[in-house]
Amino acid sequence: MTDDAPEVDPDGRPRPQFGEYATPEEQRARIRQPETTAALSNGQAPDERTTPRGPAVGAAPSVRGRGRLVDRVVTGVLLGYGLFIVLTSIPTFIDYGGFASTFLSALGVSATLADPGAGRGWGLAASLVLGVGWLVAVLLSFANLRAGRITFWIPLVAGIVCNLVSSALVIIPLVSDHAVWSAIESTLMGSAGR
Repeated sequence: MTDDAPEVDPDGRPRPQFGEYATPEEQRARIRQPETTAALSNGQAPDERTTPRGPAVGAAPSVRGRGRLVDRVVTGVLLGYGLFIVLTSIPTFIDYGGFASTFLSALGVSATLADPGAGRGWGLAASLVLGVGWLVAVLLSFANLRAGRITFWIPLVAGIVCNLVSSALVIIPLVSDHAVWSAIESTLMGSAGR
């Protein structure tokens, strides 16, 4: 007997090779279900969970599908909220003198910046951080959504980081002005002593 001779099954027929006795439906099922193919090639019966079946009539959508929908909705809402924050913050930060007087009056401080124009660069930098951060969040979110991965955390983290950085940038001119900083300290210490 040569090595090329086909093996014989118990019925005396040559053992099938490469799916030659499989029906087209069985071939398609094995192609779509690699676990089934691996189980069959190892001589095991395929697991019920791995056998291909169409969805039952009236079956509810899968939990994974609903999870992706929720993720897309939450991602969209967070990106929309971020866009609103960016569009309302940029004009405010560019007019740094107006921002500083509004911020100080909200704190109850009756001081003004010695040079309100000096903060304009810091306001522009804060606006740039917000705008670029939002654009990066949008690009990363769309790439993640296309890849089918969880995405809501991207605009959330980007919003937190960009807001912290932009807040630090617009506060720098206020704490650099000694008269304003002294007024803020006295106001905060006065309210803490009450």
